[in-house]
Amino acid sequence: MAYIGVQPTDTYLSIASQQITGNGGATYTLNYSVSDEESLAVFVNNVRQNVSSYTVSGTSLTLGGTISVSDECWVLFLGRTVGTKTPAVGSVTNDMLQNSSITLNGSAVSLGGSATVGGTNTPAFEAHLSGSDQNLLLNVDTKIQFNTKIFDTDGCYDNTTNYRFTPTVAGKYFVYATFRVTNNQSSLQYLAGNIQKNGSVYKTLIQDDRNNYGFQASLTISIIVDMNGTTDYLEGFAKVGVQGGTISMKSSDKCNSFGAYKLIGA
Repeated sequence: MAYIGVQPTDTYLSIASQQITGNGGATYTLNYSVSDEESLAVFVNNVRQNVSSYTVSGTSLTLGGTISVSDECWVLFLGRTVGTKTPAVGSVTNDMLQNSSITLNGSAVSLGGSATVGGTNTPAFEAHLSGSDQNLLLNVDTKIQFNTKIFDTDGCYDNTTNYRFTPTVAGKYFVYATFRVTNNQSSLQYLAGNIQKNGSVYKTLIQDDRNNYGFQASLTISIIVDMNGTTDYLEGFAKVGVQGGTISMKSSDKCNSFGAYKLIGA
């Protein structure tokens, strides 16, 4: 529907008001300066006062009689509006907000741009050994060929040649690996799994099976590693002790897996 006259510029405005607490006198100070009596609507005990019953001069209001603290006195500034009403749900858009007026985690958000609360846990990956079991030698650290990716957010894990994770973002990473080894004879003595950083052992976990001499053993290892985001890389290795037989890392059920993700705020 078209407007007659000047179209309102803001639909969320209300008239400015002031509550006056009586002190037994007739003259009080207004919050805003006004030019004449018609610019005000004065109410005493819910009765609107005639403009001839009070006078104004700038910020000074003189009532036609005295009021006490028990009287209720309100003044409406008819020529002044303030934005006090709550906008309707879904009515506020970026155009109505000042740029960088929203702060997330201490950082101002540029309107029209993008922001992520708390950061991201990437680069991240997980891979597992699949296809064929991987045989191991006695008492030798062997790199496990986690050759099938479950996910790899930034393409930082090599699952075809080096079987290593080289993240491209510096930070601290939560790294984990699971190892499961079997033997075709009842002769397993121990299983040692380790995560290596840049070719050196960073953490080792050992399951001693000498009192059990079972056919299989498994363990899970996890660490937090600081990575430089350029040359640092991670790999998973396993070593077993046996009395004989064929030792192999199982390729079924994702029981041999390797993964990592970047920590937020660490």
